[in-house]
Amino acid sequence: MKTKLTLTVNKSVIEAAKRKAKNRGMSLSRMFEEIFEGEESNPIKTESQRAAARLINRLEKYDSVKQLEDKELIKGHVKRKFT
Repeated sequence: MKTKLTLTVNKSVIEAAKRKAKNRGMSLSRMFEEIFEGEESNPIKTESQRAAARLINRLEKYDSVKQLEDKELIKGHVKRKFT
């Protein structure tokens, strides 16, 4: 169940929070939920991190030997850079 929440916060904090949420590709409400739902089980991910996860999922579908070598190289790079 969703419930409306009213907070009293400095305008500069609100603007910074909105920018941060936009940079992460999510609403401020969703970012707030993720922070307080438990960072361990549901970490906030940037758009780049979500794209990297989608790429890794797609790469896992390829089976040929050459593609497998390429896949492992790409997966390693993506994991180092975005996770």
